[in-house]
Amino acid sequence: MRFGFAIDNRSCIGCHACTVACKSEHEVPIGVNRTWVKYIEKGEFPNTRRSFSVQRCNHCADAPCVEICPVTSLYTRPDGIVDFDSDRCIGCKACMQACPYDALYLDPDTLTAAKCNYCTHRVEQGIEPACVVVCPVEAIISGDLDDPTSKIAQLDRMQRVQYPKPEKNTKPKLFYVGGETAALDPAAAPPREDYLWSAGAGVSLGVNRKTLSNAEEESGAEARARRVYDQKRKPGPWGWMVSAYITTKAVAAGVPLFAFILFLFERSPSALPFGAMLISLLFLAITGYLLVADLTQPKRFLYVLLRPQWKSWLVRGAYIITAFGIALPVEWLLGASGASRTVQLVAGAITGILAAATAMYTALLLAQARGRDYWQNPLLMVSMLADALVAGAAVCTLPGVLNADVNVRGYLAAGTILLALLNLAEFLPRHQTRNAGQTAHSILRGEFARWFWLGAIGVGLVLPGILLIFNVSAQLAAALLFLGIAAKNHVLVQAPQRVPLS
Repeated sequence: MRFGFAIDNRSCIGCHACTVACKSEHEVPIGVNRTWVKYIEKGEFPNTRRSFSVQRCNHCADAPCVEICPVTSLYTRPDGIVDFDSDRCIGCKACMQACPYDALYLDPDTLTAAKCNYCTHRVEQGIEPACVVVCPVEAIISGDLDDPTSKIAQLDRMQRVQYPKPEKNTKPKLFYVGGETAALDPAAAPPREDYLWSAGAGVSLGVNRKTLSNAEEESGAEARARRVYDQKRKPGPWGWMVSAYITTKAVAAGVPLFAFILFLFERSPSALPFGAMLISLLFLAITGYLLVADLTQPKRFLYVLLRPQWKSWLVRGAYIITAFGIALPVEWLLGASGASRTVQLVAGAITGILAAATAMYTALLLAQARGRDYWQNPLLMVSMLADALVAGAAVCTLPGVLNADVNVRGYLAAGTILLALLNLAEFLPRHQTRNAGQTAHSILRGEFARWFWLGAIGVGLVLPGILLIFNVSAQLAAALLFLGIAAKNHVLVQAPQRVPLS
């Protein structure tokens, strides 16, 4: 049994009865929706046409939200419905990033994630979902896709249907009959600030009506498509705390990594000096605080360790950080107790592996957020490891961190070159999807251009490079490199969230 939805756009009149019925049935708060209708117009007066597109959870067979949820708050039932348990949700908002269809929202009353759950309480009583019952033109069809006699299965088999974003490989159990292409592709008709209801209330009207976005300019014939009505635009689920935690985590991982490299090449008498351990533990504690503080249900943060869903990299990352936090004092104690070099090498290697995993696991978490194309970049792991090494070397310029008098200038210069090459590798090739291209455009020439060019490149690479070339101040160069890494992480987290998913 696989319950699914069919939306017959040949019949839909855009009356919003489904939205109202859903809100009434589930007491959905004002400002958020489980089901909503988007209006798309094409053509020029008097030759115009309007199409309606009902949007909601697709109840995917391979649901990214289920995979990334760390506490099984989201789960797939035996009948194929993707349901949720708000009592387990910790409010990490990862599911909102993972969903390619923007179907999840943060409930302002419960502060937990929510979405369409196919009216499971009705289905279990043999009653169709509220939106299906209320639709005046029977444009919403529900049923068992595995039952060849059901209406929905016959539509899927006999009509030309469209599944939303098939390239995401989520195997959605929702399809459209006679759907408008521009309504299913957010980039074909992106929200525009010169239409009052294009992205809901609260948008600015102070722009030229003739101005087209970069995505519209590139979309050819679809540039004539206009999104004239949509639900209120959702804010980015992850704010500055997530950006900051990636940076603090890089320092926590980078300091022991850099110290171990020095010990490996006999540039330092101990694998992990006391000062390096303290700084690493301090930044690891800050990382943990930021992770917990960003949750909308912080009191439930232990669910990640006590009720884990092991496919989620949030869970795997939590255990990696915990193991890393234990390994740090153990490695230091071995060195302080006079253990042999061989023992310190083994302990340092184990801690180093955990440190590298701590630095890189967020790249795998971002890759699980399949809704954000820009994060599907295999270079992210390399970039985060490089950031950790450079941040570690930068912090090691402070007095008292290392037990040896090491000239860190050469390491900082090598790190500056490495970060510059990684930036070139990221932005020189053409991005594979329009979603990722839009993000890159906002970074290079749009909303985040100042953060990138002035922060990540100017402050974070050019100025440190000049200081190191002219042998001015290694500590100042290190501080600038750190600020550049922080600016780059801010851009990395925030820019992809500006691209609409629905």
